[in-house]
Amino acid sequence: MLITTQKKVKKLLNTFVLEIILLIIILIMSFTTAGFFSSANFLNILRNMSLQGVIAFGMTMVIIAGEIDLSIGSTVALSGVITGLVAGKLSRLGIMSLESAVWVGMIVALIAGGGIGFFIGWLRTRFNMPTFIISLGMMNISLGFAAVLSKGFPITTFPEWFNVFGAGRVFGLIPVPAIILLILFVIMFMIMELTKFGRSVYAVGGNPESARLSGINVTKVKIISMVTVQLTAVLAGILTSSQVMSGTFSFGRGWELNVISAVIIGGASLNGGRGKVWGTFVGLIFLYVIINAMTLLGVDQFWQYVVRGVIIIAAVLMNTIQSERKD
Repeated sequence: MLITTQKKVKKLLNTFVLEIILLIIILIMSFTTAGFFSSANFLNILRNMSLQGVIAFGMTMVIIAGEIDLSIGSTVALSGVITGLVAGKLSRLGIMSLESAVWVGMIVALIAGGGIGFFIGWLRTRFNMPTFIISLGMMNISLGFAAVLSKGFPITTFPEWFNVFGAGRVFGLIPVPAIILLILFVIMFMIMELTKFGRSVYAVGGNPESARLSGINVTKVKIISMVTVQLTAVLAGILTSSQVMSGTFSFGRGWELNVISAVIIGGASLNGGRGKVWGTFVGLIFLYVIINAMTLLGVDQFWQYVVRGVIIIAAVLMNTIQSERKD
């Protein structure tokens, strides 16, 4: 009886180890650092993690499917530039008002992002090229297009109401990007946990050949996954441009590192077949609480990079050990 209870406690600790560590950090910071345990600070953390967070949910699907996408940062920049350029062009030609044209700009950006995802997925499944290489190339292509289209200058042709997406607050309190993040979390959670497609993503990431023999369309699953993460990157790009009322080719640079870090910290395996949307959400909170704590403690920004690197390596090491134990 005692041994059974000990096994249950051990299993519980292994399952919720990240949540437990996060809770301990929050408790320590709350008692030692002024201003940490306040609604304003928690809302600030939620707002800061929202932009990269929406991409992290799409990246979770891609990594569970056994792939990766390094081009998301460039898509963030490209989508903001496209939205601003299309809106400005349609407005100047007198086809429609700037207020209406920005919607067309956002749709064009979504189509462009979806097209990039489809292209990466098609190359992956048609020629069996690693997505690491394809998305690395696409990262440079998208960045180049963003710079060429904007001529290296910020695009600022946005109507005033556009600022609501990135900087608005519901009831004057909750940031709109945080609301969007939570809605996307619920949608992605339901897709991955409750639908046949979600189960197919796990099957394809775990063993593509077994999935194919089971009747799952591996090509379709991988392409949809790549399109999904690109669409979330476009959404992040629109939110970023809305926040600063500008589309710039330098937006999103280096974001892929934080996004992939949150997914890995949340328990997803780069080998595919393992990971949870909930885990990514906790990983995001964990990462941004650490960043927030270090900022409040006055830790030098360069040392913050070192700490984040150590956390990522520790998370991967922990995942590897857990996988070996299961095997």
